[in-house]
Amino acid sequence: MNLNLDFAAILERWPAFLEGALLTLQLAFIATVLGTVIGVLGAIGRRSGYPIVTRICGIYVEAIRNTPLLVQIFLVYFGLASLGLKFSAFTVAAAALTINVGAYTTEIIRAGFDSIPRGQIEAAEGLALSRAQIYWHVVMWPAIEKVYPSLTSQFVLLMLASSVTSQISAEELTAVANYIQSDTYRAFETYILVAIVYIILSLVMRAGFWLLGLVIFPRRRRLGTPL
Repeated sequence: MNLNLDFAAILERWPAFLEGALLTLQLAFIATVLGTVIGVLGAIGRRSGYPIVTRICGIYVEAIRNTPLLVQIFLVYFGLASLGLKFSAFTVAAAALTINVGAYTTEIIRAGFDSIPRGQIEAAEGLALSRAQIYWHVVMWPAIEKVYPSLTSQFVLLMLASSVTSQISAEELTAVANYIQSDTYRAFETYILVAIVYIILSLVMRAGFWLLGLVIFPRRRRLGTPL
């Protein structure tokens, strides 16, 4: 059995791979930022004293976490089209990824909220801190600091999962690879290269989150606690 690998025709298409990788990072960035906002609001809603808000947030989280990402993408894609709303594949992909990661982020941040000891909050109340100060300095920020490693891992997984958006013709890395392999008939070489690019993107994102953690969590940096 002879395995003849020829990467010449694949490497000639490096601008297309680069464009696809950049689009993948754009999707990941948009979904990460908006998903974090949704996650914070969802976690607050799940712990609120309003049963309706808690139930709505709970339904959202369970619905997203118990259905495949591809189905969610199709629901957004065809759902918007059936309403007569026309958006680009990139916009639909970013929206679907945001909705997906928002649910997972909600649960991660909620777990961080639950990890804050009640005595810590009572101590802050004893110092006459306002409710907003307590929520920000004693609850929210320490909670996010505790779950930061889990959040960053979820965002890296989101970037990898963005490959599914190729099914709606979003021009990200996997979609570019599909076009190239169908044109060159070098599927094995194409996807070897794509796998390497995804590994590089993952390492870049992890390094970026690590540096961001050093900046926004100086206490961990001083204590030498890993991020």
